[in-house]
Amino acid sequence: MGAILHPAGTTFRVWAPHAAAVAVVGPFNDWNPTAHPLQHEADGYWAATVTGLPAGTEYKFWLKTAAGHELTRHDPYAREVTHSNGNSVVHDPAFDWGDNQFQMPAWNELMIYELHVGTFHAPDPTRPGTFLDVVDKLPYLRDLGINCLEIMPATEFPGSRSWGYNPAHPFALETDYGGPQAFKQLVKAAHAHGMAVVLDVVYNHFGPGDLDLWQFDGWHENEGGGIYFYNDWRAETPWGHNRPDYGREEVRRYIRDNALMWLDEFRVDGLRADAIAHIRNVDGSNDPARDLPEGWALMKWINEDIRARMPWKITIAEDLLGNEYITKAPEDGGQGFSAQWDAAFVYPVREALTTPHDADRSMAAVAAALLQTYNGDAFQRVIYTESHDEVANGKARVPEEIMPGDAAHWFPKKRATLGAALVFTAPGIPMIFQGQEFLADGSFSDDQALHWPRADEHGGLVQLYRDLISLRRNRHGHSRGLLGQHTQVLHLNDEQKVLAFQRWADGGPGDTVVVVLNFADQTLENYRIGLPAAGRWRVRFNSDWQGYDQQFGNFESFDTETEPGDYDDCAQFAEVGLAPYSVLILSQEPG
Repeated sequence: MGAILHPAGTTFRVWAPHAAAVAVVGPFNDWNPTAHPLQHEADGYWAATVTGLPAGTEYKFWLKTAAGHELTRHDPYAREVTHSNGNSVVHDPAFDWGDNQFQMPAWNELMIYELHVGTFHAPDPTRPGTFLDVVDKLPYLRDLGINCLEIMPATEFPGSRSWGYNPAHPFALETDYGGPQAFKQLVKAAHAHGMAVVLDVVYNHFGPGDLDLWQFDGWHENEGGGIYFYNDWRAETPWGHNRPDYGREEVRRYIRDNALMWLDEFRVDGLRADAIAHIRNVDGSNDPARDLPEGWALMKWINEDIRARMPWKITIAEDLLGNEYITKAPEDGGQGFSAQWDAAFVYPVREALTTPHDADRSMAAVAAALLQTYNGDAFQRVIYTESHDEVANGKARVPEEIMPGDAAHWFPKKRATLGAALVFTAPGIPMIFQGQEFLADGSFSDDQALHWPRADEHGGLVQLYRDLISLRRNRHGHSRGLLGQHTQVLHLNDEQKVLAFQRWADGGPGDTVVVVLNFADQTLENYRIGLPAAGRWRVRFNSDWQGYDQQFGNFESFDTETEPGDYDDCAQFAEVGLAPYSVLILSQEPG
């Protein structure tokens, strides 16, 4: 489909079942629709070959409707456009990928960094950042310990600044970000730095702006969107009457072709599907009366296809309704996603971090957030305290929520580090949002670039994230349990706001990890907790270390020896020192 470049020229193919005539036009034929008509094929397809037409040629499709009206449309499959309301461009997909043999990390080893290309790194404040600007920061992300980029939607949208969730041309990379070749350079460079790339895709709606798919060949019903969209009550979304028709075979194939293109031609390592509750249900709810079975079946088909062709690539769902069937295997009646963003983690944890008064924090709610799994698999969920949604839409960064206008104060810094420690020690795939590691403040906006001098100003906090990620990835061989499936709450004190839990894979020294969190503004010396094994437990991480921030208390928490005695349902206990709003991570020496 679209413009297929080959040695003899370019073949154009388009689906327009209600058109009376179709032609390809452009500067190469003075936009004359009689020069290169397309021939009608079966099932509403039209095609023709224009000899000698090279890559870089601008073009559009000219259509005559059954009523005799003339339309000029972008190619729905255009890989490249001049801009969202300009012309389609014949794209040459050739690219030198080199000999890099990148291997996708296992799900339990992923460290996801969500970023927005336009604001992540924008050296020129008069324009958005580009794919190549992201490349410039890859060494920083690699050194932080990140091994997976999750890129907010980067397909062509109206204008030069957007979150990206208003796709005008689903197959074309945003021109202001650098277009398709620059995106391939980003993927290649990320792989060379040991990082996977997950791309955010939007299939719950298209548009609404600069949307040539709308009433593409002139046909529509009920003032609806025509052949690519539902034309009845099923079209309604929070973003307009623009839900694709998941029951129409050509539209299903259009979306499936799009998903496979990113994974195959652009070599991305996974997809994050936006708001899939609005694909499986008209209201994005669990009301079966409003279900769209064909939407569920479409995403299941795509996941099955990906698993059959490229099983090492990950698909992540944003559903946020706690439905375990989203990540259940298709053969068991599930939709087949690898993992899903988990509302059961982010909402109670953010509440515990941002609640003003210590007495109002619920350790039981935090413990429940820790223990949540889908289908018994700890890594079928993505966990986070900040994402593009959680730091905008009337909300702000966690430190900003804690103390508006003074995010660099002691209280926000201390409690934000509690959240970071939970993200990197709890079961699940951890994710942080751009700038979170250097205390980015305010709210996310597509016209406000990250202020990179903060990475130096808060270099100690960047080191804190680096140390947490190192422990999470077991880089020193004494925290393998953080990669494991098992979690148990050891100690829950809702009066003093202390929580301790253990993580393990197989168990034992070098594997089992114990995390102790103090959610209150109080110092606790010689605080007793039960531990799962006797012997010496070493402090691997203390968030109150002054090296992380000069305002921190540098409260020393020493390695501890257990004593025999029943405590917290353990056969031994030990005493630790806890600074206010602080975290300790303990483990034993490997055998």
